[in-house]
Amino acid sequence: MTVFKKSLLTLGITAFAFSAVLLIFSMVFMNSLYYEINAIGLKKTAATLFTAIGEDRIIQIFEEHSDSEILIQGLDLPVKTLGEYRLTLIAPSGYVLWDSHILDRLVNHINREEITSALQGKEASARRNSISLGEKLIYHALPVYSRLSGDNGEEDNKVIGVFRVSVSVPGFGMRVSPVILPFFIYICLLTIIAFFAIYAYSRSLADSVGRIVKIVQSSAPLLSGPEAEELVAPEFRSLEKSLRAMTAELNMRFEQAKAEGTRLQAILNGMSEAVFAMDSALKLHLVNPRARELFNLGDRDIKLMSLLEATRSTELEDIARKALAADTSLDMELAFRTGAEQYFQVYAAKLADASSVVLVLQDITRLVKLERIRKDFVANVSHELRTPIQLVKGFSETLFDTVTDDGDKKQIIHFIEIIQKNAGIMENLTNDLLALADLENNGVNLRDTEELFIDQLINEAVSSAEPQAKRKNIEIITDCPENLKANLYGSFIIQAIINLIDNGIKYSQPDSKIWVKAVQENDELLLEVRDKGIGIPKEHIERIFERFYRVDRARSREAGGTGLGLSIVRHIALLHKGKAEVESRTGDGSVFRIRIPLHLQQRRHCDP
Repeated sequence: MTVFKKSLLTLGITAFAFSAVLLIFSMVFMNSLYYEINAIGLKKTAATLFTAIGEDRIIQIFEEHSDSEILIQGLDLPVKTLGEYRLTLIAPSGYVLWDSHILDRLVNHINREEITSALQGKEASARRNSISLGEKLIYHALPVYSRLSGDNGEEDNKVIGVFRVSVSVPGFGMRVSPVILPFFIYICLLTIIAFFAIYAYSRSLADSVGRIVKIVQSSAPLLSGPEAEELVAPEFRSLEKSLRAMTAELNMRFEQAKAEGTRLQAILNGMSEAVFAMDSALKLHLVNPRARELFNLGDRDIKLMSLLEATRSTELEDIARKALAADTSLDMELAFRTGAEQYFQVYAAKLADASSVVLVLQDITRLVKLERIRKDFVANVSHELRTPIQLVKGFSETLFDTVTDDGDKKQIIHFIEIIQKNAGIMENLTNDLLALADLENNGVNLRDTEELFIDQLINEAVSSAEPQAKRKNIEIITDCPENLKANLYGSFIIQAIINLIDNGIKYSQPDSKIWVKAVQENDELLLEVRDKGIGIPKEHIERIFERFYRVDRARSREAGGTGLGLSIVRHIALLHKGKAEVESRTGDGSVFRIRIPLHLQQRRHCDP
């Protein structure tokens, strides 16, 4: 049974049920209205009869016979004029004094509702079956008041009896029975006509929708076919055109998606990185060949596996869960064994639907090994150079102290000065290389941080740089609260401040000043070194913290710089999970800042 036939049957049953309910409620309402109208008519009739018989006559009857319990016979009342109406006179005791239709003794009427109300001085109507006549009657009772005067001369309005009129009213069903059958037939015919009208309309809708359903089911084959030749509602004709256009668009998009899927699969198959895609429960639904090879998955069905089952790595599982919980992508380095020890750069990102996550593992084992070789080389070379450099420097100093005052002394002194200067440069370079190696290998060499007073660290750094500052008559001014302290690697912070002060001394004019300041700013420790030197051109600021980068190579070498001082400062800032900043304008000096979080935790490694 189609939806239209179901709707038709439901609508027909609903229409018939509604008609039946409407008919029943109409009959109930008309029945109530019928008896209400008859009650109002009887009330007017009772008043008319009361007036026609005469109030005085009725009062007289009650005053003469109010104590009688015997039905009065031979009253001179216009009985013949009553017609179908029944007249009853009831005493206050409830006994019937006279009845126009019954000559026998009647039961006491004191409990009749209309009698009770009338004896209380209120007109009342009632409808019930008469015990004496065996018919359903409508009653209306009027109170009859006494006209006798009381002791004070006023009329005594005492109820001395009840004047009641009743009439037999046929049931509402008997009155309307002649028209019920035609009315019911009319309703049935109307329902049948409506049923067939709805059926015809629903068939037209079913045919139109049936064609549209065929278009959707058959999709492409019907797109080029003819449009409906039969009569179709304009709305469905428009819907058919829209569906044709939509189906064509969907087919095109499907082909595009299919081509994109093929390209994506080719890209994934050709990637050297391992790729895992999974849902929010970390159940895998895509793995590329590199990932299968890396974790020895072979041809196993990965859709039945979780990430942990496929990789046996709790670290990867933790990264995937963090990526699902975070609003940004994650990028970190992991080391684990898949046979030999390997290192991977892991990229984790939540997809747009927020219900899946993708992991990309890039093998960086070779890069890590090369970096280790480089660090070992720097450390070894630095250690190998230290001893000969110290010897050259030591002998040149001895030679300088023992020369005589003959004619070649000046040239010898000049050569010795050159030896000393270059030996100093080599020593500085070696020390800086050692410092960098120490920073980059801090996972092995570093101890825990210590809570230190910043002013003491600044004072120690200033004391180390003062001899060089005095040669150019440069004043170093410090500004640091005495109670300011933080968890730091003290020796590295001293080294960073010395490097910044040394940088300021080298590029400042004689008789100038350098300001060293430390302050707590929000949740950070701010270390600042300001000078009034030559400044840094704008185009060099972004690269100033790179290794061996010099703005003016000739001047830097003349000043004895190695090109590693600011790079060491940056590494020390990173070691403390902070950062190094610079502000400078040409000819207006420079401001170097180190920002360090006050809630510092032990850091495992320092990013170069």
